[in-house]
Amino acid sequence: MSPLLLLLLGLLSLVLCVLRGRSRRDGEPPLIKGWIPFIGKALEFGRDAHKFLEEHKKKFGDIFTVQIAGKYMTFIMDPLVYPSIIKHGRQLDFNEFSNTVAPFTFGYPPVISRKFPGLREEIKRSFHLLQGDSLTPLTESMMGNLMLVFRQDHLEERPGDEGGWRSGSMYEFCYTVMFEATFLTMYGRPLSAIRHSRMGVLREDFIKFDSMFPLLIARIPLWLLGRTKAIREKLINYFLPHRMSCWSNMSQFIRTRSELFNQYDSLTDSHKAAHHFAILWASVANTVPATFWAMYYLASHPEALQVVRQEIHDVLGIDGVEFTSDRDVTLSKEQLDKLLYLESAINESLRLSSASMNIRVAQENFDLRLDSEHSVAVRKGDIIALYPQSMHLDPDIYEEPQTFKFDRYMQDGRERTDFYKDNQKLKHYLMPFGSGSSMCPGRFFAINEIKQFLCLLLLYFDVQVEDGQTRATLDSNRAGLGVLQPATDVRFRYRLRTV
Repeated sequence: MSPLLLLLLGLLSLVLCVLRGRSRRDGEPPLIKGWIPFIGKALEFGRDAHKFLEEHKKKFGDIFTVQIAGKYMTFIMDPLVYPSIIKHGRQLDFNEFSNTVAPFTFGYPPVISRKFPGLREEIKRSFHLLQGDSLTPLTESMMGNLMLVFRQDHLEERPGDEGGWRSGSMYEFCYTVMFEATFLTMYGRPLSAIRHSRMGVLREDFIKFDSMFPLLIARIPLWLLGRTKAIREKLINYFLPHRMSCWSNMSQFIRTRSELFNQYDSLTDSHKAAHHFAILWASVANTVPATFWAMYYLASHPEALQVVRQEIHDVLGIDGVEFTSDRDVTLSKEQLDKLLYLESAINESLRLSSASMNIRVAQENFDLRLDSEHSVAVRKGDIIALYPQSMHLDPDIYEEPQTFKFDRYMQDGRERTDFYKDNQKLKHYLMPFGSGSSMCPGRFFAINEIKQFLCLLLLYFDVQVEDGQTRATLDSNRAGLGVLQPATDVRFRYRLRTV
């Protein structure tokens, strides 16, 4: 978060904060407030959340409450306690947070309103179209759209490429391919063309909006965020109903949501479009950096890349498919499910790059039961937070936690699920997609997207990270919000494989 913006917001709230100081009560966790009213420890947390939490864990133990930008957040640092927190439904609620923050961020009215009876439940029900049997047509569509973008933008020979090699920026490469393929899969294409003509402009506006996302989530007023409001309005307008009516091959998920929104006369066209824009953000903002890290780690570990590439060829071979680079390849959902080493490599890259924060809001004052012997008092309105990155990088759970091991989640040719803390098996050991009621409903589609991208990349191209670069590092500006982006882009080179 921008220190200047936080400081401005803190000054605006200074008087109220001074009058409403908080002190620790009996039975509550240790309280860490900081010396700046309202802001509390937000600046330190924003610089490096993982380091901040680990340092305070050493000092205060596995449970402590921190004042961050006007909120009191109780962090639960022991992963053995996670199941107890996740199962709380009545007293700890995720929806209160999502139903206030998401409308503010994306520009639509809260769905919990007398104006929209039943809308929240129907929206929630629509997410089932991203799972189960509905995943098959989505996977087929995404495969075709990825192949389209790869074929037209990268699989044609270019004069002047030295030895067939082309250079590029890896994160930008992932972004351009995944953004367009995902858009085409979700929202379809123009009636008279196979690709949208202004996709590059849309992508650049999206990136500008996304760069402000951490500040929007923190409820920083839009008037403090420069052109963010205008950019958001431009993005929303892209999804106005009269424009979407001119698109074909739309996913069943988006069609269903469009039909749902049309049932509510009190929803304006702009509000409907804002809901669609929010889905674009949810589909892309974390999937793109996740794709980058998986690509980066495989390209940086040639031995892992070779094992994964051979697995892809083996799965195709089982079904009698002989791959040749001059033909389009298709991998079904069933074939993708068989790529266990690829999935392990993706999970390992998620372990190293994800920094999501699982949050619940206390609905009342109560004693939060942690296990059979321990509980802590929490106050109504406080946020209970799990920060799985601390678990993902715990050396007691993961040997050499900072090292990429592509087969970490494999054992004897099968998926490995037994990970331990203090000699106790963990129910939750990898949590890049949230947990419980807040778990990302599109997680299966996202993993399939990443698998498909990597399959095409490894089948059609040789890929190398260019020499002379420092190791890619995480940008902590989005700590708590999902998969972290790289601090700087990575230069790489690629060429067509001859098969």
